[in-house]
Amino acid sequence: MMSFPLIAFAVIAYNVIGFFTQLDWGDQVFGLTMVSGTVWLFTLGDLLVVVALILLFFEILKSTKTGASSILDHALSMVLFIVCLVEFLLVPLAATSTYFLLTVIALIDVVAGYSVTITSARRDLSVDRNLGGPL
Repeated sequence: MMSFPLIAFAVIAYNVIGFFTQLDWGDQVFGLTMVSGTVWLFTLGDLLVVVALILLFFEILKSTKTGASSILDHALSMVLFIVCLVEFLLVPLAATSTYFLLTVIALIDVVAGYSVTITSARRDLSVDRNLGGPL
């Protein structure tokens, strides 16, 4: 389970809600009247993007660990991004701003995961030149 990309839960939720319910991504979850008097509407699509951003945070935390499982995690994150991109381009139900944002979050997961892992690996492999004392 450690290698499973968490962003996939948001993508699965999008597909389940989109294909198996009558809900619309623009459906209002709640509304708040702001001090300015304007009503802020929070939609189902907004909720899914917030959940995906929280999952992205945990994905970035996972990428700080180095090891064999991190390679599999990055590979699965890349596969998820490719699936999201193909679905966004080919499936009419996925041609929404909400799904586009999920795809961008999946891309950020891939790029950040590799970047954080490479930086962590460099730090782990660095050797202090003064460790052995003067020559």
